[in-house]
Amino acid sequence: MISYTPLWQTMEDRGITTYTLIYKHGINPRTINNLKHNKSITMDTLEKLCTILDCSPNDVVLFTR
Repeated sequence: MISYTPLWQTMEDRGITTYTLIYKHGINPRTINNLKHNKSITMDTLEKLCTILDCSPNDVVLFTR
């Protein structure tokens, strides 16, 4: 199972909101919706998030069984 719980904490730590992701960094609102509902995202999107947040994939996504 995929969980984006680490993403929300990383965003809070960095002071970045979903509004900022959408309007400043061009992340699609549908992608934000997928993240909120723990649906899959592309590796390209994961890379963009890591670049924007200056973090590693472990700071964005958590894989559980």
